[in-house]
Amino acid sequence: MSTEILQMGNPILRKIATEVTAIHSAKIQTLIDELILITQQSHGVGIAAPQIGISSRVIVVASHPNIRYPDAPFMSPMAMINPRIISHSQEIVIASEGCLSVKEKRGEIPRYQNIVVEYITRDGNVQRQEYHNFIARIIQHELDHLNGILFVDHLQDEFIINNQ
Repeated sequence: MSTEILQMGNPILRKIATEVTAIHSAKIQTLIDELILITQQSHGVGIAAPQIGISSRVIVVASHPNIRYPDAPFMSPMAMINPRIISHSQEIVIASEGCLSVKEKRGEIPRYQNIVVEYITRDGNVQRQEYHNFIARIIQHELDHLNGILFVDHLQDEFIINNQ
């Protein structure tokens, strides 16, 4: 497993990630631990397995105030396996996003304000949870990674800000 965060242009970032079936395997549990560590070390608020070269439907959401997102709410790191949005609000919020795989670029991205997500926890439990605002934004961003989509795909070049 690579601990390097892949950058835009790497073809793995454009692939649709594979469903995880062996939730309790050492490989998936180690992957989750690795994703949590990389997120914390990179001052990120989330990461998806494809960003480190693993084409599996696993994301970690780990919101906390940091140099990249000083106003982020704090939450304990949470792994989501095979996550999918079940429903969403009609309200869309446009806000600044960056990405560990698109260095030094930010952009104003529209996302649903509220989402309901179904996923499997690292313990193998199926969860259905509603998320709002910044946390909902993180999850939507990371779900895009599982589908081969980068945040820059949601905007036109003139809306990219080059300061991260």
